[in-house]
Amino acid sequence: MYTAHPDRYADMPYRRTGRSGLKLPALSLGLWHNFGPDRSVETQRAILRRAFDLGVTHFDLANNYGPPPGAAESALGEFLKADFAPYRDELVISTKAGYLMWPGPYGEWGSRKYVLSSLDQSLKRMGLDYVDIFYSHRPDPDTPLEETMGALHSAVQQGKALYVGVSNYSAEQTREAARILGELGTPLLIHQPRYSMLDRRPEDEGLLDALDELQVGSIVFSPLEQGVLSARYLDGIPEDSRAASDSPFLNSDALTEDLVGRLRDLNDIAKSRGQTLAQMALAWVLRGGRVTSALVGASSARQIEDSVGAIANLDFDAEELARIDAIVKQ
Repeated sequence: MYTAHPDRYADMPYRRTGRSGLKLPALSLGLWHNFGPDRSVETQRAILRRAFDLGVTHFDLANNYGPPPGAAESALGEFLKADFAPYRDELVISTKAGYLMWPGPYGEWGSRKYVLSSLDQSLKRMGLDYVDIFYSHRPDPDTPLEETMGALHSAVQQGKALYVGVSNYSAEQTREAARILGELGTPLLIHQPRYSMLDRRPEDEGLLDALDELQVGSIVFSPLEQGVLSARYLDGIPEDSRAASDSPFLNSDALTEDLVGRLRDLNDIAKSRGQTLAQMALAWVLRGGRVTSALVGASSARQIEDSVGAIANLDFDAEELARIDAIVKQ
């Protein structure tokens, strides 16, 4: 029987999400590619337990996480029942709908039929009556935004979600989504964009500015760029790494000599801060408080421990930021 660590809230900072009453841990756990049948059940359990023991109260999913799609939600459902049932009210559990889940015209995107059917399936897989946050995972170019946002509003009205968010929406789309939801009476809580030291589109394209103006929270995915912003590739490409497998999300061609050289320079700055490169990369996206939470994945409990170590130093001085910018933008 699992008993959570009594001091799990001692160190983790919790940040208010936009202008809501909900606080999220500075680091949240994403159950993207490490929670499927090809992964050890004991390893999955160890990751979840260690995360919660360290104050990571938010588990982030989507209907298509696994692989195969749906597997991560099913796995979490088993662990919720076995380990976390007594702690459900201490957890923030989120899921999303938007990508392909079943064949035919109603199996993806943003129609009311798909979004609400997907949520029902997600709740069944996880064995939950509701999720804390339900997202539109991507904008649908063929469905009116009013319909997709109306479906999110209905999920709240039906008691199947407490809050709603969007992911992969542009600044303009986010403004319009927030306007529609505001008129319906269900505020837009949060946006989930991709953001890292190496991918600054939320800054460059005005998304972070829009979220500040709208008072909407943000939780960023891929802050480590699929592990690139870690010590993993400083001395080449390990045989058991994602890049070596030619994953569609990261392949060996992306790890050029120039990039590896810049990673080594960034690692030198991290060392001077008393951090690993991964810890500094997480601290960087969390700097200044504009980002509510950073999503991290993990293939072991040890990786969770390393990521959580980032919270020991979330501040940067002007010189450090300038050096990082000079390396990344050269």
